[in-house]
Amino acid sequence: MHNYILKDENAIYYECGYSCDNVIFIQLGKEAFFITDARYSIEAKQHVKNAQVIESKTLIKTAKELLKKSKVKKMVFDGNDFSYDSYQALVSHSSVKFINKPHFSHLKRVIKTTQEIDYLKKASQLGQKGFNALAKYLRKNGFDENEKFLHFKATEKMSQQGVYDLSFDPIVAINENAAKPHALPTSKRLNKDDLILVDAGVKFKRYCSDRTCTAHVDFEKLNFKREQTFKNKKHQKIYDIVLKAQLNAIEKARVGMKAKDIDALTRNVIAKAGYEKYFVHSTGHGVGLDIHEHPYINSKSDVIIEENMVFTIEPGIYLPNEFGVRIEDTIVMQNGKAVIL
Repeated sequence: MHNYILKDENAIYYECGYSCDNVIFIQLGKEAFFITDARYSIEAKQHVKNAQVIESKTLIKTAKELLKKSKVKKMVFDGNDFSYDSYQALVSHSSVKFINKPHFSHLKRVIKTTQEIDYLKKASQLGQKGFNALAKYLRKNGFDENEKFLHFKATEKMSQQGVYDLSFDPIVAINENAAKPHALPTSKRLNKDDLILVDAGVKFKRYCSDRTCTAHVDFEKLNFKREQTFKNKKHQKIYDIVLKAQLNAIEKARVGMKAKDIDALTRNVIAKAGYEKYFVHSTGHGVGLDIHEHPYINSKSDVIIEENMVFTIEPGIYLPNEFGVRIEDTIVMQNGKAVIL
């Protein structure tokens, strides 16, 4: 693919080592152009690699002039990148044929380089540090604090007081709120023997980590380790099923399998225990510069899993109005097997 145009920040960062929220990137054979406005051009000139920085007040107009001058016939773009209006502006009165290839940048990035895996590993280590700091805070000061405040503390601890960007807005959910996979924080308060679910991640050099821990609330021993002992028998039962499902997939995932085979490794354990209808999402998703990337680990995907792919394994069981359990790790396929980052 020699000629393509990008607007997505992370896709552009992948191409040239810098990005911003108002840019058009064009690759024409061996030449590349980074078109942005005066707010970003100084930084762009310092950081952009392998592309010429062009400062412009009207990005699409400049892009069209560039394409006209280059006499290029065809351009690949990702339909997810452009709003309807910007796409219309781009194609009107243009002799270039624009070819829509959805997610072509994600597909290009699906096999991670050694350096990318190092960054993702570092992000995961920082994430683990954040979880440990949050657990310590909860043991000392978490009692009777509400989810909204605990969400704020999760943000503070995960980012190491603002040193790192977060991969996404953390999820902190107690008891019945944990039954919503993407719960928003409420004024529900944390008490002894509650169940708490925390889903959070941190970025290192723009690469994301992603982990979910479900824990028993005990103000002496609260931790986010995988071995959890709940006072509530039903909490324990569901937790053990989800952990078994997750470990089954981590232990048995192999290069050469289809994504749907890995999805089946979690889903079958949960189905066998009688909770299939309460596992409402897919087993996982790729992680990289974006928090959700290819490959998607779901029951329909025939994508073949390859060496150096990175994705999450995150089964869950969600019992409405009661509680939910999700256990998530990000893994990399190395030497044919899944290795937890």
